[in-house]
Amino acid sequence: MTVLPDIGFDRLARMVPLFPLAGALLLPRGQLPLNVFEGRYLQMVRDAMETQRIIGMVQPTDPETHDEQPALYRTGCIGRISDFKSTEDGRFLITLTGLCRFALVDELPPERAYRRALVSYARFRRDLEPDDSTEVDRESLLQALRGYLDIYDVDADWSTLDQVSSEVLITSLAMLCPFAPPEKQALLEAPALAERAQVLTALLEFAGRQSGDPAPLQ
Repeated sequence: MTVLPDIGFDRLARMVPLFPLAGALLLPRGQLPLNVFEGRYLQMVRDAMETQRIIGMVQPTDPETHDEQPALYRTGCIGRISDFKSTEDGRFLITLTGLCRFALVDELPPERAYRRALVSYARFRRDLEPDDSTEVDRESLLQALRGYLDIYDVDADWSTLDQVSSEVLITSLAMLCPFAPPEKQALLEAPALAERAQVLTALLEFAGRQSGDPAPLQ
């Protein structure tokens, strides 16, 4: 995970552009690659690059909706553009590095093609500092992960996993595993790292008990 220069809690933008995307989970200090091609979101990225490079990732409450203005979950996560590339066919390939979760306070009247909202970070101030919680049940999490990977007949580099911090492990797995959008939201809304580990462990154990061919890791 990438560490960005600290812009300070009090300097975080209270008005943020929103990128509604079902199944996309961004967590603090996690990295989310995005392929941006739709006109309104190309403009959003251009505007973000001229300011703090901040974009708010949030999920629609109905992942199957085709509504142009879908209802949104009230909790999302802002990310800062940490990598940017433009392609010959007019797309932007960006990476968002997660900074802090937010509560959506009020959506603003449209002035640009994309949606914007007033947000509050008050409940999530601790997101700006790495979580070195010792309360994570790492043994149960790794046991659930072993069962989950057995479905794919995938071997993991367990010696490397043993060396990474709990936050890196949990954040990476939560963002990469192909959970359903409501499950991704549950991971996002978990109050702190230990609770997120519990949710993640339960999801891995549940997936490990299901029959049929699982979706591939993202």
